[in-house]
Amino acid sequence: MTLESSKNLGGIGAILMFISVIPYVPYLGILSLVGLILVLVALYGLANYYRESGIFNNALYAVIAVIVGGIVFAAVAFIVLIDFFAALGVTLGIGNLPELATVLTQIDWINVGFGIIGNFLAYILLDLVLLFAFVIITAILLRRSLGLLSAKSGVGMFGTTGTVILVGAILTIIAIGLLLVWIALLLLAVAFFSIRTQQAPPPPPTQV
Repeated sequence: MTLESSKNLGGIGAILMFISVIPYVPYLGILSLVGLILVLVALYGLANYYRESGIFNNALYAVIAVIVGGIVFAAVAFIVLIDFFAALGVTLGIGNLPELATVLTQIDWINVGFGIIGNFLAYILLDLVLLFAFVIITAILLRRSLGLLSAKSGVGMFGTTGTVILVGAILTIIAIGLLLVWIALLLLAVAFFSIRTQQAPPPPPTQV
């Protein structure tokens, strides 16, 4: 894979990820997945070109971290929901999901014990904290990957993107964090397209 192809794949992939979160854009999930794959392929090519495996490895570990975090969060949330509904006397299963809304309206929520609701909220909060930890780990790994790429390519925008991603991840508890991560995708596209595919000629020898 050439430097030119890695540059173009990365830029296109970042743009696809950027537009995939815009409302009313069709096939959002597919665009995001294709964009992510293209960015990973580009980082792999750049890691080989610059002979710096950390460029790709850290990005790959970041993707693995966010996938594992999502699975763990969903699994814990599902278990907590099952226990919560069981405490309410409702058996949660695939067969009764269509009737769940009706069942919930029949529950006497006023007389439901505070302990049941309190435990449910506490476990959900802990699950969110766990997800937040995975998000931070993912952002740190991405920042490390982009920092290495910035140093090797000479494109400072990669380092800026990594920092914006990390700040956005920390601020995901408020809406502005997600906005920063979205902006970072556009910065990433700009950074990829800013890579010089031709080295500047060496300066002429100094006359003595």
